[in-house]
Amino acid sequence: MEVRRKPVIHLYILLSVWVFTTATNALLTPKGVNFEVQALMGIKNSLEDPHGLLDNWDGDSVDPCSWAMITCSPETLLVTGLGLPSQNLSGSLSPSIGNLTNLQIVLLQNNNISGPIPFEIGRLSKLQTLDLSNNFFTASLPTSLSHLKSLQYLRLNNNSLSGAFPQSLTNMTQLAFLDLSYNNLSGPIPKFPARTFNVVGNPLICATGSEQECFGTAPMPLIYNLTSSQSAQPTGKSRSHKMALALGSSLACLCLLIVAFGLLLWWRQRYNKQIFFDVNDQHHEEVCLGNLKRFHFRELQIATDNFNNKNMIGKGGFGHVYKGYLQDGTLVAVKRLKDGNAAGGEIQFQTEVEMISLAVHRNLLRLWGFCMTSSERLLVYPYMSNGSVASRLKGKPALDWATRKRIALGAGRGLLYLHEQCDPKIIHRDVKAANILLDDYCEAVVGDFGLAKLLDHQDSHVTTAVRGTVGHIAPEYLSTGQSSEKTDVFGFGILLLELITGQRALEFGKAANQKGAMLDWVKKIHLEKKLDMLVDKDLKSDYDRIELEEIVQVALLCTQYLPGQRPKMSEVVRMLEGDGLAEKWEASQRAESTKCRSAHEFSSSERYSDLTDDSSLLVQAMELSGPR
Repeated sequence: MEVRRKPVIHLYILLSVWVFTTATNALLTPKGVNFEVQALMGIKNSLEDPHGLLDNWDGDSVDPCSWAMITCSPETLLVTGLGLPSQNLSGSLSPSIGNLTNLQIVLLQNNNISGPIPFEIGRLSKLQTLDLSNNFFTASLPTSLSHLKSLQYLRLNNNSLSGAFPQSLTNMTQLAFLDLSYNNLSGPIPKFPARTFNVVGNPLICATGSEQECFGTAPMPLIYNLTSSQSAQPTGKSRSHKMALALGSSLACLCLLIVAFGLLLWWRQRYNKQIFFDVNDQHHEEVCLGNLKRFHFRELQIATDNFNNKNMIGKGGFGHVYKGYLQDGTLVAVKRLKDGNAAGGEIQFQTEVEMISLAVHRNLLRLWGFCMTSSERLLVYPYMSNGSVASRLKGKPALDWATRKRIALGAGRGLLYLHEQCDPKIIHRDVKAANILLDDYCEAVVGDFGLAKLLDHQDSHVTTAVRGTVGHIAPEYLSTGQSSEKTDVFGFGILLLELITGQRALEFGKAANQKGAMLDWVKKIHLEKKLDMLVDKDLKSDYDRIELEEIVQVALLCTQYLPGQRPKMSEVVRMLEGDGLAEKWEASQRAESTKCRSAHEFSSSERYSDLTDDSSLLVQAMELSGPR
């Protein structure tokens, strides 16, 4: 039997090699160069990159999917996303971008890029989101923009574009959002089909900003060409006839609604089933901003076996997470939010979800889709096979030291993007090991970002409901309810200590040798140079003591009592990368030594401990039990 199987095995191997070779050759130019690599190198060469963000873009590479700020489709391994916002890039945008024909998202906002928008951008037939705002693009709008039949979100505001509005833009019927404000464009203004558009700040057409067609924040009304006979006033007889017809139609519709409602109540009472109404159900197949899909509630119900507890893989302050299989076999994680029917409305929820979906970074959990019903709010994410950092710290085999360092740096880069490179910026407000997920390669992916804003429907940054996990919440957030980027920095400092010790924040102080509050105890251990006592016992001696000292210093800088004394996430990431820690630590120690503390002043961690001991603020810290 073994002898007979060998030819089959050889045939299978040959077929596999042929398929791989065919797929690879499809991406190659006649000279054997990957055309996407060639196009991206053209973009790199035309840009000035002061921070070296594009240093790992290698023209000799055959696979650009591992490059910084590049997103690829997991199925086809083709480049679908180019995200370089807020990187201080200058130079020009190369016409070679037109060769990346599978691009769906391009985010280059908040840079210093100049020159014209390449005409070749009109070749990106799959492009759905294009944001070139807040740059120095000049010349006129390329007429090729009208070729982007999939484009739904277009921001070109705050540039130096000139010339007339191309009439061809009126053919972009799929466009949902268009912002051309604050340029030097001239009129006349065409009737844009976009549901929301803005052209204010173009002095040649909007001198005062109060002109009728400068904002266009609502759909444009339909224009009818009426003949003189049609525009004449109707006679009294025709007017009364129309009124009678309208009254009769209204009564008929009312009767039909009453009958339909009665039938619905009868059916519900007879079958005793829960009714769910999908909002805008007719747009189920519509792809929203940021390549976001709207799901049917029934579709997610089937995927999770009616949200069976056996499929529950996590629960927390925002809701429960279920493992599910879509109809095409795709493995997903479905988060069923609490406060599903909270005030705020469908439009606000959809807007916030769409903005979250535009936050694209390799260290952020990508939002795939959502579902809204009259009583449900659900989010759909890719399934993370290695679960959360919290579950892996308790699992076997133990995470090695190098992996823990990589997790710390990846989580830091994700938070840095949310705070300083995302527009608008997002404050996480619940940074902890349970919300840092691990992909197939144990790379850190920050999850649950933006959910606090989804569930807090106030406009103010001061919230009445403190959302988060005790032990990770900054003292000023517990006492005042006011959050900021520095709130996340505090939580990140606690996360670093969890990675070092393998313990949850609330588990500190339980051992006999851990006297006092957590931060006081860590400071005492650091002062006594006994940091080995902090390290997770599962690591044994397999760690770098110099790196241990540095990470503890970063954690202590992040968890300082006053938010103004904590570093920004950009500084934290640089320190974890080995740049600037010594200077920052020395400055903090000088400030610490010059403090004049009275006998009645508490230490920072003692004051923090007082806050966390308040039973009215304690919330059960719920973490993920497995992958999601």
